[in-house]
Amino acid sequence: MKQMAFEPGDRVVLPPYGIGVVSGTCQRPVGDATRAYYELQFAHTASRAYVPVAAPQSAGLRAALTEGDLPELLCRLQDSSLDLPKQWAARQRLVTEIIASGRPLELAVLACELRRWNMERGLPDLDRQAFRQAIKLLEQEVSGLTSQNAQAIQHFLDRAWNENPHN
Repeated sequence: MKQMAFEPGDRVVLPPYGIGVVSGTCQRPVGDATRAYYELQFAHTASRAYVPVAAPQSAGLRAALTEGDLPELLCRLQDSSLDLPKQWAARQRLVTEIIASGRPLELAVLACELRRWNMERGLPDLDRQAFRQAIKLLEQEVSGLTSQNAQAIQHFLDRAWNENPHN
């Protein structure tokens, strides 16, 4: 696995905290040793997190989406399919796994499929909650990006959530 390196100012994602910014690195005591940690700050809160510089992937830390990632994200939101199990328990396991991963392209595929289900027959409560959670995570990813693609994604997500085909 490729070692990740982050610089101050980098936008990152740390599940379950969401989008943060690397404010720098610091040394923290761990037992008899001192280790280097990335210090992360999260917008609109006083929350901070510390992630080991030596193994950021072990905490799930990853780079946030960039403007260059948005065309693929929009494509997956608009036209993807996912073979969700019809059986509730199996579907919830898969949906929970995708949401917990926080990987935006997988979340986009899930959101696209749940939107399709919603349009065809409406969503049961737990699926509707998963749909909303996927949309919220994607909205966080895109927040702070200002391109036309970012605006198109925000508009698409807002419209998808507010669709009510059963009126």
